[in-house]
Amino acid sequence: MRSQSPAADIIVAGAGAAGLSAAIALADCGFQTVCIGRFDFEAHGRTVALFEGSLRFYRSRGLWPHLAPLACPIAAISMIDDTGSVFRARTVTFASEEIGLPAFGANIENNALVAALAALARDRPNLTLHEDLLSDVIFEKDAVKVTTQNGAGFEAKLLAAADGRHSIGRRKAGIGARAWTYPQVALTAYLGHDDPHKSISTEFHTRFGPCTLVPLSAKDEELHRSSLVWLMSASEAKRRAALSPEALAKEIERQVHSHLGAVRVEGQLGFFPMAGLRVSRLAAHRIALIGEAAHVFPPLAAQGLNLSLRDTANLVEILEDARALGQDIGSTASLASYSLERQNDISVRTLGIDVLNRSLLTDLAPVDFVRSAGLSALSMIGPLRRALMREGILPQGHLPRLMQASRAG
Repeated sequence: MRSQSPAADIIVAGAGAAGLSAAIALADCGFQTVCIGRFDFEAHGRTVALFEGSLRFYRSRGLWPHLAPLACPIAAISMIDDTGSVFRARTVTFASEEIGLPAFGANIENNALVAALAALARDRPNLTLHEDLLSDVIFEKDAVKVTTQNGAGFEAKLLAAADGRHSIGRRKAGIGARAWTYPQVALTAYLGHDDPHKSISTEFHTRFGPCTLVPLSAKDEELHRSSLVWLMSASEAKRRAALSPEALAKEIERQVHSHLGAVRVEGQLGFFPMAGLRVSRLAAHRIALIGEAAHVFPPLAAQGLNLSLRDTANLVEILEDARALGQDIGSTASLASYSLERQNDISVRTLGIDVLNRSLLTDLAPVDFVRSAGLSALSMIGPLRRALMREGILPQGHLPRLMQASRAG
């Protein structure tokens, strides 16, 4: 028999980094919040690069002092054309000091981030964690009711769905989604290496997509560490999954031209087929979509969780304003502006990353020429390069309150 728990203001579906961050922010703003999801503390070689807007988000909630010791600053990003094209692009280096920041942000191991957020969430007032998955969602006129796989029931005014690309809440709300795939698999790993990374993230753009080395903090015996995100064909991913750590390390060294000296593969690898997803709208009656329930794209330019935290910051602001006006926070009218305000940010980044990724997968000379010309322009034209940096790490225009410097502390 289904057991019914007391009503909350908001149910957050999903207990990954996006869901936990949203649940903490909503609870901190005085909303009685229930976060439902299962924690995944497996490493899989995955990391998250958090840019300035995300750091402001975490500072505003008092979370960053707990997360900063786990993270490594990213002071520069270098993009190297390794496609072999006759129209080889100039190497472009984006330096944070050009836009007056000591670093663009920081890179943190995904499992460490989730574990830290889960620990912080457990001690949060107004927040209840329920470690399970949703099995059903029912949208009623005045409430949304959910049932978990273990039979627990919860009721709230709003469901914030941060439960990934296969979101049950999105499906039950009838929100359309267009999904597509790419002929790539991302291999993720933690690496130790002989030479220092100097807080520089380096992207080698190959014909199968980027091979990226992102700085990590030192750990145990390894003074110099980086995370690897290497896009490749499915057949190459299958072959490399069968290699010994030593043999794989040699292939990584060759791919990055011994950029960091000899490398060593740490722990468990991750293999993730590349896909994309867009939704027809980000909100409906008693539901708002966050993170990969709303947008999915390849791991280029480190936009994933940064975009998700902007979703949350914007949603929190809209809900706070609705509450102050005495409005129903789950009504279609209260949530209408959420879709409108997030669509442009999401559309620009989804399109930009899709175009960049597809341009690497083709060897057509005109495409190579355009890509090369664009990167060369960024290399040579300082104002253009600085404008792109500012937009990439902290979008211009209206910033939600949780990402404004005055709220960052």
